[in-house]
Amino acid sequence: MYIRGDHAELVVGGRLDVRSAADARTALHSAVDDGVGDLVLDLSELDSWDATGLGVIMGAHRRAGRCGRRLVLRCVPPQMQRLLVATRLHRILAIEGGIGVDSLPRV
Repeated sequence: MYIRGDHAELVVGGRLDVRSAADARTALHSAVDDGVGDLVLDLSELDSWDATGLGVIMGAHRRAGRCGRRLVLRCVPPQMQRLLVATRLHRILAIEGGIGVDSLPRV
């Protein structure tokens, strides 16, 4: 897993899972704390995430809200869109362009 960018936009790549959760949490919290306005997470290079990784995203979302910011997901891969819909988190998280629930393949 890697995260590159600044306090306004981060690109998250690789696997966001139990092994990378602590490093990801530190990077995301630092970006939230050091910036203002929306924090955009570009997920176009993310290969996969598990429940722990999703928990890191939700934690950053809550932290951003407490800091008067908004966490925005950009370029969410289709398999991760399905997980957001299945967990109904697509209704809570800000997703650039939204998720076309009807266009997602059924699993």
